[in-house]
Amino acid sequence: MSNYNKVTPEIVEKLMAIAPNRVFVDVDINKDYTHDEMPEYGSYLPEAVVEVTSAEEISAIMKLCNDMNIPVIPRGAGTGLAGASVAKFGGVIISTIKMNKILGYDLENFTVTVQPGVLLNDLAEDCVKRDLLYPPDPGEKFATIGGNVSTNAGGMRAVKYGVTRDYVRAMKVVLPTGEMTSFGSNVAKNSSGYSLINLMVGSEGTLGFITELTLKLIPLPKENISLIVPFEDLDACIEAVPKFFMNKLAPVALEFMDKDIVRMSEKFLEKKDIFPCTDEAGAYLLVTFDGNSLEELEKMTEVASEMLFEAGAIDVFVADTPELKKNTWAARGSFLEAILADTPSLDECDVVVPRNKIASYLKFVNSLEEKYGIRIRSFGHAGDGNLHIYACKDELTDEEWEKKNSAVMDEMYSKAAEIGGQVSGEHGVGHAKMIYLQRSIGDTNIALMEGIKKAFDPNLILNPGKVCDKL
Repeated sequence: MSNYNKVTPEIVEKLMAIAPNRVFVDVDINKDYTHDEMPEYGSYLPEAVVEVTSAEEISAIMKLCNDMNIPVIPRGAGTGLAGASVAKFGGVIISTIKMNKILGYDLENFTVTVQPGVLLNDLAEDCVKRDLLYPPDPGEKFATIGGNVSTNAGGMRAVKYGVTRDYVRAMKVVLPTGEMTSFGSNVAKNSSGYSLINLMVGSEGTLGFITELTLKLIPLPKENISLIVPFEDLDACIEAVPKFFMNKLAPVALEFMDKDIVRMSEKFLEKKDIFPCTDEAGAYLLVTFDGNSLEELEKMTEVASEMLFEAGAIDVFVADTPELKKNTWAARGSFLEAILADTPSLDECDVVVPRNKIASYLKFVNSLEEKYGIRIRSFGHAGDGNLHIYACKDELTDEEWEKKNSAVMDEMYSKAAEIGGQVSGEHGVGHAKMIYLQRSIGDTNIALMEGIKKAFDPNLILNPGKVCDKL
């Protein structure tokens, strides 16, 4: 159990002196701060919320809370899916929502420097105006960049361009003691001691508070094209994935989905037949290529189409108009929202498995649906093995849901570990998935993580009870 102190009226006064008119307590705290986008993982009311505007304010708050033994929880837009940005033990949430400035571009070094509260969508659009691309492309476009870095978010372009970690050159950080420091630098390579910046990326706000980021950019590809590829069933669909790489094709995105979730998404968007309504289709691949000329893309499409037909595709549809591409990817982007709208509650398994194990793993997952009498929906990034699997409560009673969901999650995470997978591909561990991480990586590795946590945060006040912190 935790032994943290409470936020007293005297501490509130000190917080107000640090951040005038931006401290919220009691009934003034917006209920959104009590949970993230997965309410299934519980609701936790912070004792205070502070909307900061500078690293200096964060430093002052961290020093105050460290001295007074009060938990501090970093928070961006709250779009996480593992309970990482909630006040599990009360304390102070520090919101970066007002630290949302793009500070500047270094066009000679192809980098941009931003505050942590900048939204992914805003950065992406601003880069495009300059003929640049920030490649990480998580599904939630209105997450903050600081949150993306804290979870090492991936997204649909990861198969070609990598994940958020691959684009973080430097960062400024406030440590739990209030000390301000920086990690990394604006250089292309670095072998200078331990990679502290890589400890921070994916640490889910448990080691330090990110106050500024320098991110790598690339030139914006001039053209892109998407293919919608129906298959008879999910097995055939997934089994086609390795053939892209065997044929030296480099898709930007390579997504899989079954027909049920496609139709659910179309219903949610109130748009029919975004994906070609082929009666025989049981599953689809959605593929995107990019390049600097249409001629280049046409050659890729020819090779891909020939390969896909040989692999059993029913047809290959080209989404080559702006409207069709927009509608297709809008449907893909709304899958989670569509599932949420179709069930009173759900739980997610965000495992990543070796690409050649996707088909067999999904067969196992689908067998659990009948075994436990619980509806399961899945989709994900076929190109990198990151699967998003959702157990749906539907008409189950609370007791039935808790029992069946727990059993299904235990089996899915155990099977993923058995075949060489990992607990999370991009959504993180938070407090909701800690038990599965501990089972997966073992006591030795958890002890190493706990040691790192203690080195950064001696009093364990920063985002306690998350990732490896077993309070």
